[in-house]
Amino acid sequence: MTIDKTAIRDASSVILLRDAETNPRVLMGQRGASAAFMPNKFVFPGGAVDPADAAIPVEPPLPAACSQRLDMHADTGRARALVAGAIREVWEETGLILGTPGTWPGEPPQDWHDFAQTGHLPSAEGFHFIFRAITPPGRPRRFDARFFLVEADRVVGDLDDFSRAEDELSHLQWIPLPEVRSYNLPFITEVVLAEVTGLVSKGLPPPSVPFFDNSGERSQFMRLV
Repeated sequence: MTIDKTAIRDASSVILLRDAETNPRVLMGQRGASAAFMPNKFVFPGGAVDPADAAIPVEPPLPAACSQRLDMHADTGRARALVAGAIREVWEETGLILGTPGTWPGEPPQDWHDFAQTGHLPSAEGFHFIFRAITPPGRPRRFDARFFLVEADRVVGDLDDFSRAEDELSHLQWIPLPEVRSYNLPFITEVVLAEVTGLVSKGLPPPSVPFFDNSGERSQFMRLV
């Protein structure tokens, strides 16, 4: 199947938050100079949702309130695919596991084979949907991106072991929140980080989710409640 890369595609990103109460840090990596989308920028692990993600078992699932917000102004029932895609992207780009021990019900899709080999099922435990933004027109790639905040203690294993990561992101590192804005960041990432900083001080889950909707001719801002 040929994918139209100029169309708006669902995407998921994960903000892994470490040591929130003492020295809050987030995991980021740098995209390559030749990347078509956001070259050289430091970003959170994430990417486009694959068709196969919709059928991936996620245990436990997202809380009901989180799923309902994901369904607002979107195709109903996309929550599982968005969360599964987020977990897969974290695995591919960092080698870190957001999962629970378990046996897969049948043969996993190709993109999930290596994750399944670790003996884990994807887990949405600790996921908080905190931000959504649609890429404005005129960009080489456009995404309807959902951002999930997950505290790093949900990761299975060594938080500093990136040895199983693919090579899409370089310079993977835990960056202290007070220092992160000195890095080469996309504008929307700076906006998301401001939201994260607020949630670190106020607590989770968020009372509402900011949504920058650039799908039409006029940009709109709303909050999903």
